[in-house]
Amino acid sequence: MGRPTPFDLVFSELATDRFPAVAEVLATATDPRDRDAFFLTLPAMQLLRELRPDDAEAGAGVDELTALLHHAFLTWTDGLQTWAVAEAPFRRLLAAPAAHAVTPPTAGYLQLPERVVWASLSTPGPWEPLDGCFVHRVPGGAMRVLGVFGLHESRNGFTVAEAVGVPGTLPVRQDGAPLFAPTLDGGAVAGLHAIVEPGELVELAGRVLAGVSAAPGQPEGA
Repeated sequence: MGRPTPFDLVFSELATDRFPAVAEVLATATDPRDRDAFFLTLPAMQLLRELRPDDAEAGAGVDELTALLHHAFLTWTDGLQTWAVAEAPFRRLLAAPAAHAVTPPTAGYLQLPERVVWASLSTPGPWEPLDGCFVHRVPGGAMRVLGVFGLHESRNGFTVAEAVGVPGTLPVRQDGAPLFAPTLDGGAVAGLHAIVEPGELVELAGRVLAGVSAAPGQPEGA
Protein backbone atom coordinates (compact mmCIF):
# COMPACT_ATOMS: atom_id res chain seq x y z
CA MET A 1 0.00 0.00 0.00
CA GLY A 2 1.15 3.53 -0.73
CA ARG A 3 1.35 6.44 1.65
CA PRO A 4 -2.01 7.70 2.90
CA THR A 5 -3.10 11.07 1.58
CA PRO A 6 -4.57 13.85 3.74
CA PHE A 7 -7.96 12.86 2.35
CA ASP A 8 -7.44 9.30 3.59
CA LEU A 9 -6.51 10.51 7.06
CA VAL A 10 -9.22 13.12 7.55
CA PHE A 11 -12.10 12.56 5.16
CA SER A 12 -12.25 8.88 4.18
CA GLU A 13 -15.23 8.11 6.45
CA LEU A 14 -16.51 11.66 6.83
CA ALA A 15 -16.97 12.11 3.08
CA THR A 16 -19.28 9.12 2.74
CA ASP A 17 -21.57 10.43 5.46
CA ARG A 18 -21.53 14.16 4.83
CA PHE A 19 -20.48 15.10 1.30
CA PRO A 20 -23.55 13.67 -0.52
CA ALA A 21 -25.78 16.22 1.25
CA VAL A 22 -23.55 19.07 0.07
CA ALA A 23 -23.51 17.68 -3.47
CA GLU A 24 -27.30 17.42 -3.50
CA VAL A 25 -27.68 21.11 -2.65
CA LEU A 26 -25.01 22.20 -5.14
CA ALA A 27 -26.59 20.14 -7.94
CA THR A 28 -29.12 22.91 -8.46
CA ALA A 29 -26.75 25.77 -7.61
CA THR A 30 -23.70 27.35 -9.20
CA ASP A 31 -20.34 25.84 -10.05
CA PRO A 32 -19.17 23.84 -6.99
CA ARG A 33 -15.68 25.31 -7.52
CA ASP A 34 -17.15 28.63 -6.40
CA ARG A 35 -16.04 28.60 -2.78
CA ASP A 36 -18.51 31.24 -1.64
CA ALA A 37 -21.40 29.25 -3.12
CA PHE A 38 -20.05 26.07 -1.53
CA PHE A 39 -20.10 27.53 1.97
CA LEU A 40 -23.50 29.09 1.53
CA THR A 41 -24.93 25.57 1.62
CA LEU A 42 -26.20 24.58 5.05
CA PRO A 43 -24.52 21.12 5.06
CA ALA A 44 -21.10 22.66 4.29
CA MET A 45 -21.49 25.35 6.95
CA GLN A 46 -22.49 22.77 9.55
CA LEU A 47 -19.56 20.53 8.68
CA LEU A 48 -17.09 23.41 8.88
CA ARG A 49 -18.43 24.32 12.31
CA GLU A 50 -18.03 20.72 13.52
CA LEU A 51 -14.49 20.37 12.21
CA ARG A 52 -13.26 23.55 13.83
CA PRO A 53 -11.48 22.84 17.15
CA ASP A 54 -13.44 23.85 20.23
CA ASP A 55 -10.50 25.77 21.64
CA ALA A 56 -9.76 27.74 18.45
CA GLU A 57 -9.49 31.50 18.85
CA ALA A 58 -11.93 33.64 16.92
CA GLY A 59 -10.92 33.45 13.26
CA ALA A 60 -7.81 31.37 13.90
CA GLY A 61 -7.25 28.79 11.17
CA VAL A 62 -10.70 29.28 9.61
CA ASP A 63 -9.36 30.18 6.16
CA GLU A 64 -7.07 27.15 6.13
CA LEU A 65 -9.82 24.79 7.30
CA THR A 66 -12.23 26.28 4.77
CA ALA A 67 -9.75 25.71 1.96
CA LEU A 68 -9.03 22.13 3.05
CA LEU A 69 -12.72 21.22 3.25
CA HIS A 70 -13.48 22.71 -0.16
CA HIS A 71 -10.52 20.97 -1.82
CA ALA A 72 -11.48 17.66 -0.20
CA PHE A 73 -15.06 17.94 -1.41
CA LEU A 74 -14.02 18.67 -5.00
CA THR A 75 -11.52 15.79 -4.92
CA TRP A 76 -14.28 13.47 -3.72
CA THR A 77 -16.68 14.76 -6.38
CA ASP A 78 -14.15 14.06 -9.14
CA GLY A 79 -13.45 10.50 -8.05
CA LEU A 80 -10.54 10.82 -5.60
CA GLN A 81 -7.89 11.32 -8.28
CA THR A 82 -4.31 11.01 -7.00
CA TRP A 83 -1.17 11.66 -9.01
CA ALA A 84 2.15 10.42 -7.64
CA VAL A 85 5.67 11.03 -8.86
CA ALA A 86 8.90 9.26 -7.94
CA GLU A 87 11.89 11.14 -6.57
CA ALA A 88 14.20 11.10 -9.60
CA PRO A 89 11.71 12.59 -12.09
CA PHE A 90 10.47 14.99 -9.41
CA ARG A 91 13.95 16.40 -8.91
CA ARG A 92 14.25 16.87 -12.67
CA LEU A 93 10.97 18.78 -12.68
CA LEU A 94 12.23 21.08 -9.93
CA ALA A 95 15.26 21.91 -12.06
CA ALA A 96 13.25 22.52 -15.25
CA PRO A 97 13.38 26.07 -16.66
CA ALA A 98 9.65 26.76 -16.27
CA ALA A 99 6.27 25.22 -15.68
CA HIS A 100 3.87 24.59 -18.51
CA ALA A 101 0.64 26.58 -18.55
CA VAL A 102 -1.47 23.58 -17.58
CA THR A 103 -4.30 23.08 -15.15
CA PRO A 104 -5.53 19.76 -13.75
CA PRO A 105 -8.13 17.85 -15.76
CA THR A 106 -9.98 17.14 -12.50
CA ALA A 107 -9.64 18.04 -8.87
CA GLY A 108 -7.21 15.76 -7.07
CA TYR A 109 -4.09 15.36 -4.98
CA LEU A 110 -0.46 15.49 -6.12
CA GLN A 111 1.52 13.19 -3.82
CA LEU A 112 5.20 14.16 -3.85
CA PRO A 113 8.35 12.40 -2.66
CA GLU A 114 8.85 12.82 1.06
CA ARG A 115 11.19 15.43 2.57
CA VAL A 116 12.43 16.90 -0.73
CA VAL A 117 10.69 20.31 -0.60
CA TRP A 118 10.40 22.31 2.64
CA ALA A 119 8.78 25.56 3.78
CA SER A 120 8.43 27.70 6.89
CA LEU A 121 4.86 28.96 6.99
CA SER A 122 5.17 31.30 9.95
CA THR A 123 7.75 33.79 11.20
CA PRO A 124 9.42 32.54 13.22
CA GLY A 125 8.32 29.00 12.65
CA PRO A 126 9.53 25.47 12.03
CA TRP A 127 10.45 24.20 8.60
CA GLU A 128 8.09 21.46 7.44
CA PRO A 129 8.30 19.05 4.49
CA LEU A 130 5.76 19.26 1.68
CA ASP A 131 3.77 16.02 1.40
CA GLY A 132 1.77 17.13 -1.64
CA CYS A 133 -0.87 19.49 -3.00
CA PHE A 134 -4.60 19.45 -3.56
CA VAL A 135 -5.34 21.10 -6.91
CA HIS A 136 -8.34 22.18 -8.96
CA ARG A 137 -9.19 24.65 -11.68
CA VAL A 138 -11.01 27.83 -10.81
CA PRO A 139 -13.35 29.81 -13.07
CA GLY A 140 -11.23 31.94 -15.38
CA GLY A 141 -8.51 29.38 -16.09
CA ALA A 142 -6.27 29.66 -13.03
CA MET A 143 -5.37 26.85 -10.67
CA ARG A 144 -5.97 26.73 -6.92
CA VAL A 145 -3.27 24.83 -5.03
CA LEU A 146 -3.36 23.79 -1.37
CA GLY A 147 0.02 22.61 -0.11
CA VAL A 148 0.02 20.10 2.74
CA PHE A 149 3.07 20.33 5.00
CA GLY A 150 4.30 18.30 7.96
CA LEU A 151 2.10 15.27 7.36
CA HIS A 152 3.38 12.39 9.48
CA GLU A 153 1.75 9.35 11.03
CA SER A 154 2.99 10.34 14.48
CA ARG A 155 1.61 13.87 14.26
CA ASN A 156 -1.99 14.75 15.00
CA GLY A 157 -2.62 17.10 12.09
CA PHE A 158 -0.71 18.99 9.42
CA THR A 159 -0.22 22.51 8.08
CA VAL A 160 -1.73 23.88 4.87
CA ALA A 161 -1.08 26.92 2.69
CA GLU A 162 -2.99 27.98 -0.43
CA ALA A 163 -2.04 29.83 -3.59
CA VAL A 164 -3.92 30.67 -6.80
CA GLY A 165 -2.35 31.39 -10.17
CA VAL A 166 -1.42 30.21 -13.65
CA PRO A 167 1.64 27.95 -14.02
CA GLY A 168 4.39 29.27 -16.23
CA THR A 169 4.08 32.89 -15.15
CA LEU A 170 6.68 33.03 -12.35
CA PRO A 171 10.23 32.71 -13.77
CA VAL A 172 12.20 33.43 -10.58
CA ARG A 173 11.71 34.54 -6.99
CA GLN A 174 11.30 38.22 -6.20
CA ASP A 175 14.95 38.43 -5.17
CA GLY A 176 16.04 36.88 -8.47
CA ALA A 177 16.91 33.48 -7.00
CA PRO A 178 15.82 30.34 -8.88
CA LEU A 179 12.48 28.83 -7.91
CA PHE A 180 12.73 26.11 -5.25
CA ALA A 181 16.34 27.03 -4.46
CA PRO A 182 17.50 25.71 -1.06
CA THR A 183 17.35 28.18 1.81
CA LEU A 184 17.72 25.85 4.80
CA ASP A 185 21.17 25.70 6.35
CA GLY A 186 22.93 22.87 4.59
CA GLY A 187 20.00 22.44 2.22
CA ALA A 188 22.06 22.62 -0.94
CA VAL A 189 24.39 19.84 0.21
CA ALA A 190 21.47 17.70 1.40
CA GLY A 191 19.41 18.29 -1.74
CA LEU A 192 16.56 19.97 0.15
CA HIS A 193 14.56 22.41 -1.97
CA ALA A 194 12.44 25.22 -0.51
CA ILE A 195 9.27 27.15 -1.15
CA VAL A 196 9.40 30.75 0.08
CA GLU A 197 6.74 32.45 -2.09
CA PRO A 198 3.10 31.41 -2.68
CA GLY A 199 3.56 31.42 -6.45
CA GLU A 200 6.11 28.66 -6.16
CA LEU A 201 3.33 26.29 -5.08
CA VAL A 202 1.50 26.99 -8.33
CA GLU A 203 4.66 26.54 -10.40
CA LEU A 204 5.49 23.28 -8.65
CA ALA A 205 2.01 21.89 -9.24
CA GLY A 206 2.14 22.91 -12.88
CA ARG A 207 5.43 21.14 -13.43
CA VAL A 208 4.22 17.94 -11.78
CA LEU A 209 0.94 17.92 -13.71
CA ALA A 210 2.82 18.39 -16.97
CA GLY A 211 5.32 15.67 -16.15
CA VAL A 212 3.21 12.93 -14.60
CA SER A 213 2.30 10.22 -17.09
CA ALA A 214 1.72 7.23 -14.82
CA ALA A 215 -1.66 5.77 -13.92
CA PRO A 216 -3.57 7.46 -11.07
CA GLY A 217 -2.07 6.68 -7.69
CA GLN A 218 1.06 5.04 -9.12
CA PRO A 219 4.49 6.68 -9.04
CA GLU A 220 6.02 7.76 -12.32
CA GLY A 221 9.12 5.73 -13.06
CA ALA A 222 12.58 7.19 -12.76
